Amino acid sequence: MAKTSKPRKLTVYLYIPNIIGYIRVLMNVVAFALCFSHKNLFSVLYFLSFVCDGVDGWCARKFNQVSTFGAVLDMVTDRISTACLLVILSQQYRPGLVFLSLLALDISSHWLQMYSTFLLGKVSHKDVKDSSSWLFKLYYGNRMFMAFCCVACEVLYIILFLIAEPHNESVIDVLLHASKQSFLLSALVVPVLFGWAIKQTVNVIQMKTAADVCVLHDINKKQKS
Repeated sequence: MAKTSKPRKLTVYLYIPNIIGYIRVLMNVVAFALCFSHKNLFSVLYFLSFVCDGVDGWCARKFNQVSTFGAVLDMVTDRISTACLLVILSQQYRPGLVFLSLLALDISSHWLQMYSTFLLGKVSHKDVKDSSSWLFKLYYGNRMFMAFCCVACEVLYIILFLIAEPHNESVIDVLLHASKQSFLLSALVVPVLFGWAIKQTVNVIQMKTAADVCVLHDINKKQKS
């Protein structure tokens, strides 16, 4: 019988979704290089990079090019781009610790979730069918709901970046003032804040659930030794 040829390393690196991932990285590099001199262009490039996150996932499934490398590339790109924007916002608003705390929550919850996924031998960090949290299962089980929450979160950060004043002010004061000046913005803020709040809640649940997996793994390992 003829042996099925294995894909070479270069082949995986050149998967269509992974190429889209490289383009996302380049868009983010250009976006942050221009963020203070061209705020509107930054916002467009940043949001396009975020949209491409959904496109590369669709391509991976469509062309049967799902890969561990692609999943990690996606998550690292997402986390770094969001982290960079949160660092910028922490310098534009007071208290800046709020944004740095959101950054820490985002990175730690996703890192723990990825690590716990490998401990459990699961293929994807989105496999949470055995979770006791209905919100956690809804978030990862419903692509449209997860997309809404993720888009809402990033749109909120982009809005805050665009309306930031030259001098540091309270984020709530700036957001309320801008909403009073624009009906479109005031109509957008409510659903965006709702989606953002859901995503932060999921991050907390994700961090606690993943931490529990790590602790149980340690307990089981000690019992076997």
